[in-house]
Amino acid sequence: MKVALVYDVARWEERALLEALKARGVSVEIFHTETFSFELGRKAAEVALQRSLSHAAALSSTIALESGGTEVINNSRAIATAHNKLWTLSLLHRQGIRVPRTYLALSERAALSSSVALGFPLVVKPVDGSWGRLVSLAKEEETLRAIVEHRELMGDPRMKVHLLQEFVEKPGRDIRVFVVGDEVPVAIYRVSNHWITNTSRGGRAVPAPIDAELAELALKASRAVGTEIAGIDVFESKEGLLVNEVNAVPDFRNTVAVTGYDLAGKMVEYLLGRARK
Repeated sequence: MKVALVYDVARWEERALLEALKARGVSVEIFHTETFSFELGRKAAEVALQRSLSHAAALSSTIALESGGTEVINNSRAIATAHNKLWTLSLLHRQGIRVPRTYLALSERAALSSSVALGFPLVVKPVDGSWGRLVSLAKEEETLRAIVEHRELMGDPRMKVHLLQEFVEKPGRDIRVFVVGDEVPVAIYRVSNHWITNTSRGGRAVPAPIDAELAELALKASRAVGTEIAGIDVFESKEGLLVNEVNAVPDFRNTVAVTGYDLAGKMVEYLLGRARK
């Protein structure tokens, strides 16, 4: 059996996955995106695990590998969908999954109009992005106007597409739930005094219990977007649980550190199970 691992930065997560593969005696073809040169149509391996942080590298290398029949986890459509917050929210809505109230605005005028319906404070997000980058909090109209004006002056046309979202009052934390296939093996609270709770932005990981409601919600969200391995971000609101995002290449170092759960091993076992089919 031969599997492939695709990555751009060899972080703790990627090293743990490689060790888990080697511990099981699996032949691994490693693709580092900096040196990635691949003939379209070649069958690289039965299955590959995509771990590139760069969305462009992840999507492009996945499409290339799929051209030869390699099953990539997650597949190209899931990677493209999960990276696009608008696409993700649309699919979650269609499956009846509750998300924060969100408006799409394609101009400053439209953003200001949307704020009247949403009220302040509100959150402004880019359509593409991760780790809480370029996510801003507007507490009043002038702040919103400044945020949108700065975004629209950027050279990237994607910055002219604005997601305006209700500010969800959270209990000083959110939940990162991991999905592997049809299982929800582990979850953490991301605790912070700041309204952005990402561990990459200073949030503290704490083990979180998984009840039937949370597990069902995570699986439903992952399936809606098409991911097989995912990190689902969930808010605890006064009205109940809300899905905020679905991550197709989730970090898990902090989760393993506080829970002791062998998430790399779990991912590898799922990968090998797919390869045997």
